Amino acid sequence: METGVKTKWNIDAAHSEIAFKVKHMMISTVTGSFEDFEASVETEGDSFERASFNFRASIDSINTKNGDRDSHLKSDDFFNVEEYPEMTFKSKSFDGDKITGNLTIRDVTKEITLDTDFNGIATDPYGQTKAGFEITGTINRKDFNLTWGAVTETGSIVVSDTVKLVIDLQFIKES
Repeated sequence: METGVKTKWNIDAAHSEIAFKVKHMMISTVTGSFEDFEASVETEGDSFERASFNFRASIDSINTKNGDRDSHLKSDDFFNVEEYPEMTFKSKSFDGDKITGNLTIRDVTKEITLDTDFNGIATDPYGQTKAGFEITGTINRKDFNLTWGAVTETGSIVVSDTVKLVIDLQFIKES
């Protein structure tokens, strides 16, 4: 059986966001994002069935709108940016509703599955073909050796183990 022509789609970073949400002291939510990231998709033609996704983010680009917190997240208590400057994701399967692949943070690679909404394909006013996705899910930060923890005097956990991922991606088809 002959396979179709491979099509490459590159991230449109201006219209994409890699965000996460973590409970703080179990009463509020801190939102952060990675400002420096790359992603691409390889498809057969314009069909995203069985598409292959690749993603990389620079840990040094983490932004929670608080410099002290960002510095703490970059330290060995969490990401250890000096030794592990990137996190990566490589998909193993995509069925239109879920994407499964290997997420690597620090020195740990684990298979995760994320809910995926494929929002379709459109052509922008400049003639570029674009595809949009909304990807959500949760991971346990301690699974990836992000193990720092503290408890307040009243017994509240300072940082939740559960991290929500909220990823909005727009890709541009290579011409």
